[in-house]
Amino acid sequence: MTHENRRRRRRWALAALAGITPATLAFVGIQVADAATAPAGASLVAASRSITAERYDIGDGFTVDLDLGLNVVAGKEPLEIRAARKSYANPITAELVTAGKRVALPKGTVTDFAGLKRLTTVTIKNGKGAVVKRYWTNWCPNSEDSVRTRPDAPAQTPYPFGCDAGNPFALGAVWGVQAGWASSTDDLPTHGKAFDLPVGKYTVTVSVNAPYQKLFGMTAKQATATVALTVVKGREDSKAETRAHDHEHGPQVSSYRAEYRPAAKPDVRAAAPTSGPRPDLRSLPAWGISIEKAPKNKWYVNFGATVWNGGSSPLLVDGFRRSGQGLMDAYQYFFDAQGNQVGAVPAGTMEWDKRVGHLHWHFTDFAQYNLLKADQKQAARSGKEAFCLANTDQVDYTIPQAKWRPYNTDLETSCGTQTSVGVREVLDIGNGDTYTQDRPGQSFDVTGLPNGTYYIQVKANPAGKLAELSTGNNTSLRKIVLGGTAAKRTLTVPPVNGIKG
Repeated sequence: MTHENRRRRRRWALAALAGITPATLAFVGIQVADAATAPAGASLVAASRSITAERYDIGDGFTVDLDLGLNVVAGKEPLEIRAARKSYANPITAELVTAGKRVALPKGTVTDFAGLKRLTTVTIKNGKGAVVKRYWTNWCPNSEDSVRTRPDAPAQTPYPFGCDAGNPFALGAVWGVQAGWASSTDDLPTHGKAFDLPVGKYTVTVSVNAPYQKLFGMTAKQATATVALTVVKGREDSKAETRAHDHEHGPQVSSYRAEYRPAAKPDVRAAAPTSGPRPDLRSLPAWGISIEKAPKNKWYVNFGATVWNGGSSPLLVDGFRRSGQGLMDAYQYFFDAQGNQVGAVPAGTMEWDKRVGHLHWHFTDFAQYNLLKADQKQAARSGKEAFCLANTDQVDYTIPQAKWRPYNTDLETSCGTQTSVGVREVLDIGNGDTYTQDRPGQSFDVTGLPNGTYYIQVKANPAGKLAELSTGNNTSLRKIVLGGTAAKRTLTVPPVNGIKG
């Protein structure tokens, strides 16, 4: 079963949970139907007493795609966890924020920005009562298909989609479950190996581990759920149905373009406001760095680069197309503390990029990538000098006014099409825009460079066309060491305060 099919099945389970009646609430462990008598703490809830899972032959063994339909349901108060580090030299610490109080999470429960470690213990027994599997599961509270579980729960949840652990230099994250809402738990062990159970009947008991029971105010009953599991031989036609559905519907696309459109061409100010909210562009150290041999014995250093907004306003740039041209005039917009637009200034241009892997409008004055020698004089420059702004990374959601649910998160859909007459590109507060090393043109040609120490420089707002709170944090440097011979170059990337990304 594909990941998308699993998510569809999870949605059905959550939909069933969202529609539970007072009669069924007793079964799932919630003895109430409204907030007045909702449990103070969270509950572990099973959407169904019994489930069926299919077992497939994958060539070198078997696998069972296990979906237990278990959810953590928040009680009277939201479950909100904030994880952050003061600097790259400091460890990540986390706190539960509830009822105006902050409670430190036990050591070892948060070690990265992927979520909570070892939330549950899963015990699977066969028909004879013998334990056949027991393992831990981790948990990301920011379930993408979270739903409310009682009629009077808040209509919306403010918490982000997913737990973003992709950027090694992220600084802060917010995870949460809205009061009265459900967040699905992980079902499988985190080691990544194929999970298998022979065809047959099992009893699965899932328990929230003791540190979290205490932290979330769970009783022993609220922290445990039991499900009857039947494993059957997988049907080949179910795989075919899944493939047909995925082909028919295609990839999901961002709704950003439908919800946000460029404003009318602005009344231009002579200069940016000298006070009030403004973005603050900050560069993270380059990461995901590698060396690659190309035809004709060419050598390239590839890298990922992130610029993020740590300011008090989104960076919002609108482009207006020049008639009949593949060029737009770009303007940066400004807002007051209440979010009202107060003006705009010219901010360069946007251009249509027709290369495979792009096919969208690029803002031309956002960032610059340089390779510096040991004395920090320029040795090379990346050909990547224009950008489709999008909120690809959760860099620090703990800063004030961070946008936890940005809309334009997809590089393929947030920056217009060839026929667009206008484009809006946004980098929201707390979010970063990452260009990974597989993007065309993003590399340094190091073929003729001697061995030695170099620095990858990521520089935001290089021409100073964007108005921001500070330019003192626009540049980052990442040390690399080139070695080897002309026939076989080598690359060493020292960690940053122990971070190897």
